[in-house]
Amino acid sequence: MAGAAVQRVGILGGAFDPPHLAHLALARVAVAQLQLDQLRIIPTGQAWHKPRTLTPAQHRLAMAQLAFAEVPQAMVDARETCRSGPSYTIDTLRELRAEVAGAQLFLIIGADQAQALTSWHGCQEILQSATICVADRPHSTGARTVFDAESAFPERFFHLQMPAMALSATDIRSAVSTHQNVTALVGESVARYIAAHHLYSIP
Repeated sequence: MAGAAVQRVGILGGAFDPPHLAHLALARVAVAQLQLDQLRIIPTGQAWHKPRTLTPAQHRLAMAQLAFAEVPQAMVDARETCRSGPSYTIDTLRELRAEVAGAQLFLIIGADQAQALTSWHGCQEILQSATICVADRPHSTGARTVFDAESAFPERFFHLQMPAMALSATDIRSAVSTHQNVTALVGESVARYIAAHHLYSIP
């Protein structure tokens, strides 16, 4: 009798403050190109690398539920928001390895994160635990960036092919604070949630 197929589990973390349509596009691309059985959407808890205070976790979790609802493989995972102290990716990978025995893990990150990966807590173990899937930003020259960690461990990296989408959560928060309509940037359900809960508005 053949053994069960290995589960392919993607991990997409971030502040999601708020989640926007580029995040949704990345989720769809990751599911398709990595042939994922499951995509864990993991909002950051206490972000050690962010200088600003994040919007309370319950709002970011609720917006993520709305934003990724149309991706059947996606599930919002609250584990990092439930931790005390700084939130490290390596802790999440360790937990998932224990929970989903034998799964193949795919850590989905942006090019800016990939550039800084060697400074991450537990970088060596991260590289051993998961395939690093980088959402490349298209370059006019067609050249692909090779990151420091990738130079040392090229077999641990996969480059996702992403359309160019110039969306920024910072810009969206700024637009909301000046009473601009952001539905085209975050989708209707998230825009309604932001408005209903008066998020990002300047008092």
